[in-house]
Amino acid sequence: MFDVDWMGLLTREVLRERAAELIAEACAWSVGMSDQPHHLRSGGRIVATGLTVGERAAHGLPLSGDEDGRLDLGDAQPGSFQDALNSVDAHGTVAADRFDTDVLHPFVHATCLAAAERARRTQPDAWAELADDVGEDAADLDDVVRAGGWEAPLRIDAEHLVLAALRDVPLIEVEAEGLPLSLVRAAESVARGAAQGSAAPTSDDLAGSLFLARAAVTATGAPLPVGPEAAERLVEELLGHGLEPDELVAVLPRLPLQPATVDEVVAIVRAAGTG
Repeated sequence: MFDVDWMGLLTREVLRERAAELIAEACAWSVGMSDQPHHLRSGGRIVATGLTVGERAAHGLPLSGDEDGRLDLGDAQPGSFQDALNSVDAHGTVAADRFDTDVLHPFVHATCLAAAERARRTQPDAWAELADDVGEDAADLDDVVRAGGWEAPLRIDAEHLVLAALRDVPLIEVEAEGLPLSLVRAAESVARGAAQGSAAPTSDDLAGSLFLARAAVTATGAPLPVGPEAAERLVEELLGHGLEPDELVAVLPRLPLQPATVDEVVAIVRAAGTG
């Protein structure tokens, strides 16, 4: 009988093969962090420092504080990717927690599924025995992966890969590296249905729209992520900056907005008969 650990070894092998893709996704996720207002926890309260994350990094000031973040991410080079990961937003959420949710966990899950598919294809007997060992149907990769418990240890390996590559790299450089893929991901999101009934814009079109949209967000003067109470003002600024309604809807997922704000903006546009 095969030991379940052989599958754990395979997941790590597939992760190493996908390491470059993981780093690229991490860079793409970082895009826009420099534009966000910088916050620190002081005396248990979240306070704005009056600078953006990028401005603070440019001055050589640390992005995370003694009361913030994770111990394993401490002692970071000021202004580095690791330093940015350990910073907090206006709600006190550590950026590393968002990174885990947005990038690391789904990437590791996809990696485990890829390893499972390879195992089923190249070692069908071993895969069937493993599935039986964990009490799941060999045809259901998701269930076997969930029951096998390979994701949790692989997340640690994945985090180590990201930090090994990007730990001390200045945040601005990481963002620049990730911009092309970030635009691709935004276009893919649009194509999945953000703009109903209209063709998704190209990456170049989206880049221009995002530039205008971010300027519009700044012009509202609202704290980030923008709350629904500023939705009407945001719509005015977006349209005033030259965005067409279909462009406006397309870029919403890439702006620093609360989910309720996105819904409210879309509702306002449609109610006005422009969506």
